[in-house]
Amino acid sequence: MNRALNEPWESPAPAGDDPSRRNAPPGVVEENIRTLVEHRRRIAATRSTHNKIADAIGGFAGSLAFVLLHLVGVAAWVVINLGLTPWPPFDPTFALLATWASVEAIFLAAFVLMTQNRMARDADRHAQLDLQISLLTEHELTRVLRLLTSLAAHLDVKEAHDPSNAELAAEVDPTAVLDAIERESDDPQT
Repeated sequence: MNRALNEPWESPAPAGDDPSRRNAPPGVVEENIRTLVEHRRRIAATRSTHNKIADAIGGFAGSLAFVLLHLVGVAAWVVINLGLTPWPPFDPTFALLATWASVEAIFLAAFVLMTQNRMARDADRHAQLDLQISLLTEHELTRVLRLLTSLAAHLDVKEAHDPSNAELAAEVDPTAVLDAIERESDDPQT
């Protein structure tokens, strides 16, 4: 099966195969997706009540419904307190409105910060996982390249003598890479 590298992946359809599964990812990808979804469900189920409340409030505060609710509420408050309705003004100086807005802003900021802190912890965990997988992959690929170079040399394949193979087959020291990044970084904080 010859195809260009930039063509979308499409699994070959054996005779009698279900056409709806032709573009489905390979089984290992589906298993990885199920594992990740199950992991997210377990993490969500173990989150504390206050984190769930903070996420719900932060989610609502970031919605269009929240904005529209406040737009209607503040407009009604202003119209009533300007004396433009049959109801008597209850906050003609708008001091209560300012106080309410200030208190609400304090609490919303706290809920948003709680959600951001949780999201930052989640991102750190995902970054740690990505780093571990990358390091493992680097180690495995180095071993595979050494094996292939050895086989190619044994079979007298000319690419086995490419000088870049030795550099690519060398183990990478993650600490040395991080040190080099820090030395070359323009950011003095890193």
